[in-house]
Amino acid sequence: MTKFNELNLNPKVLKAIEEAGYETPTPIQAGAIPPALEGKDVLGIAQTGTGKTASFTLPMITLLARGRARARMPRSLVLCPTRELAAQVAENFDTYAKNVKLTKALLIGGVSFKEQDALIDRGVDVLIATPGRLLDHFERGKLLLTGVQIMVVDEADRMLDMGFIPDIERIFSLTPFTRQTLFFSATMASEIERITDTFLSAPARIEVARQATASETIEQGVVMFKGGRRDREASAKRKVLRALIDSEGDKCTNAIIFCNRKTDVDICAKSLKKYGYNAAAIHGDLDQSQRMKTLDGFRDGSLRLLVASDVAARGLDIPSVSHVFNFDVPGHAEDYVHRIGRTGRAGREGKAITICSGRDEKALDAIEKLIQKDIPRLDNPVKEEPKAEKPKPEKKSKPEDSKKAEGKRGDRKKDKESKGRGRRDDNGPAVVGMGDHLPSFIALSFAERRAG
Repeated sequence: MTKFNELNLNPKVLKAIEEAGYETPTPIQAGAIPPALEGKDVLGIAQTGTGKTASFTLPMITLLARGRARARMPRSLVLCPTRELAAQVAENFDTYAKNVKLTKALLIGGVSFKEQDALIDRGVDVLIATPGRLLDHFERGKLLLTGVQIMVVDEADRMLDMGFIPDIERIFSLTPFTRQTLFFSATMASEIERITDTFLSAPARIEVARQATASETIEQGVVMFKGGRRDREASAKRKVLRALIDSEGDKCTNAIIFCNRKTDVDICAKSLKKYGYNAAAIHGDLDQSQRMKTLDGFRDGSLRLLVASDVAARGLDIPSVSHVFNFDVPGHAEDYVHRIGRTGRAGREGKAITICSGRDEKALDAIEKLIQKDIPRLDNPVKEEPKAEKPKPEKKSKPEDSKKAEGKRGDRKKDKESKGRGRRDDNGPAVVGMGDHLPSFIALSFAERRAG
């Protein structure tokens, strides 16, 4: 088995690696570092959580250890799809370059241009940026890319998903043709292959796992969910989520819960907090300082449940996530691999549970085709409520029944009429307007009354 001290890295870099507690490189590191140190282009294809970041930061630090950057002309460039991933790459450089005098700058949104301009003006050896913010600085005339010796594109497939490919192509055209390019992706879509064919020169291709495969250390499961009434479906689904978290007990030390929409991220996080769970939301609409504060809380263990959109699905290096819950089945099968890759990292065991409603079954089929295995079905921890008995329909009356009813109504009508007009006695005349208790003297004729 290869050791880091066999990879011809700078002794000061090796010391930092040792102080960080690492001895043995991961397969992608062992495959990518030697050709990178030789100055070759590298195309690395590996699932998330395999140590891709160190596979380019370590050789970059070694290659850049000699030399000095000029103002506004960075010596190397690392492009990342999200602010969080860019910040993580910057942390990696801080860890491994602490014994080497290298300067760096982080260009991401949510931070003032003034602070970033001041760093660029002093000259940086390593520039880490998201594509949009990098081009903003370039168009303002604050940055030149003609001095870039090493260019890294990290999480290229995520760049494709987020629509950054035109920006990436433009940035490539602004850098020298003689640059060294290190290109990393978890999957190789046709558009990604086109870019690598265009901008990489005879790259060393390192593929350490089948494309879009999930780590074998992750136990997967799916709960088939029947929503019932549409207006109560979301609430019932959140109840299933809480029951799943509870069923894992102490084994669920922390978890990332993924939702497809930002609005659902907020609703889900608020619902969990309402029921007493230690949870917080993270998605692209939050302020950068709030996002970083939430991530720091999740990393240091003060936050147990992180409810996230796919902005947090890739590249976040949180080594000890015990569980991933997919509140929604992702619309793109590749996103499933990246989501569950947040657990089971660095050889640890992890568990990923997905809640699948009826309308998501096609997306689930696509995921199983991609990962080339069936995901085990789990019992729904929430027992379905017994169905309420339907009220019995009223009996339709038959024609003969209606005739009988009509007859009864007629009899009642005659009775009323007879009461209204008076009643004929067998022995006397009919009396109008009086009841049965008629005073006897009124029934007498006028002559009889006079005689009496």
